[in-house]
Amino acid sequence: MKKVKTGKKTTALSTRAVAAQVILQVLDQGKSLSALLPEVQTQIKAQDLPLLQEICFGICRVLPRLEQIIRKLVDKSLKGKTRIAHCLLLVGLYQLLYTRVPAHAAVDEAVNATKALKVESFRSLINAVLRRFLREQETVLAEVDKHWQTLHPEWLVNQFKAAYSNWREIVEANNQKPPMWLRVNQRHCTTENYQQLLAQHDIESFKADNPQALRLAQAVAVSNLPNFDSGWVTVQDLHAQWSALLLEPQDNDLILDACAAPGGKTTHILECAPNARVVALDVEESRLKRVHENLARMKQTAQVICADAAHPDDWLKQINVESAVGFDRILLDAPCSATGVIRRHPDIKWLRQEADIAPLVELQAKILTALWEKLKPNGVLLYATCSLLPYENSLQIQRFLQQTPNAELMLLPFQTDKSAVGFQFVPSPLGGDGFYYAKLRKTEILK
Repeated sequence: MKKVKTGKKTTALSTRAVAAQVILQVLDQGKSLSALLPEVQTQIKAQDLPLLQEICFGICRVLPRLEQIIRKLVDKSLKGKTRIAHCLLLVGLYQLLYTRVPAHAAVDEAVNATKALKVESFRSLINAVLRRFLREQETVLAEVDKHWQTLHPEWLVNQFKAAYSNWREIVEANNQKPPMWLRVNQRHCTTENYQQLLAQHDIESFKADNPQALRLAQAVAVSNLPNFDSGWVTVQDLHAQWSALLLEPQDNDLILDACAAPGGKTTHILECAPNARVVALDVEESRLKRVHENLARMKQTAQVICADAAHPDDWLKQINVESAVGFDRILLDAPCSATGVIRRHPDIKWLRQEADIAPLVELQAKILTALWEKLKPNGVLLYATCSLLPYENSLQIQRFLQQTPNAELMLLPFQTDKSAVGFQFVPSPLGGDGFYYAKLRKTEILK
């Protein structure tokens, strides 16, 4: 466990101290929880990791509510070097409001963390604020909660309002903890049989409209899933599971999974077509480690390449295929705002800025255009994002169709509105995340 030197003694970092440090880096340095949490796991005991995750994800989920409470209890805002004390207050308040940690323990742990974090001068302040909240909780919350809170940045709420009549339901779904979805590998077991296997292990599950998906009544560690290490099942969101099914991969196809990390879609393609030749591409070397791990667990083979999807001529030679041949199918899970997976990554609400959207839209268009040139005639490209914003989704594809004479939009099997440009899934409490799909075929004759 990492230790912090504090004078003559050495103090181990508590879970609350680590949580405060993580939240500080999210809010003030723009780092993501998915990057930070793996880095700090060694600083705490293994049994404390679930609590650390609960605190960090939870604070990001309800941040505006906690900030309002602090403003009512603290006369002078904590800025600069004292921001770590502010984050300790966030940690303490979250525990008092949203966890089963006894109140006295939540207060004491937050206060004691000041020593390891070298802000002992704020020990009495943190103690006083948290104890005052306990005394005045009913009055404070009545004032804070008198109006419905979106718990989202205003710019994002405005985007949802403009795009969806049911924007309130989307906001509420984003603020919930997501269900755990499994994808059953049909090469090993039918969905129905795996559901029975789960029941034998006292794990309750429910089927969905996706034939390979099961929703767990309660999330469990993957080590508790029957035959997980043997590749019988993969943890993957319900709506993300449509990627490979919509792509319809065939044996002997040459298939590109662009922006492939962490590899869930790559392994699904190979489950559907084990004799396909799959190229898994991603621009970040660090994220490709997960692709290799997932392929190994599933005992599958794909060619994994670290390269930029927007510049295919730079990496096509690595796959030993002439650029003139082209791919039979391309899955483009485009880099996006990730506004459809906020409930799984609530820090997105505070990391993403409105100014980020236009550059992302430009990058998506660049990758889409570049990869389209490497698709065979009659080939299929499936465009996907985990975004809820039309600029990245339907408007992006609409613009591409207008500019690309040999691109034809295909109807998706669950699409009831035949005039719609692709299909937008929105998050729901017992359903999947927000995902967008558009399936395009490359015609031989220009329109």
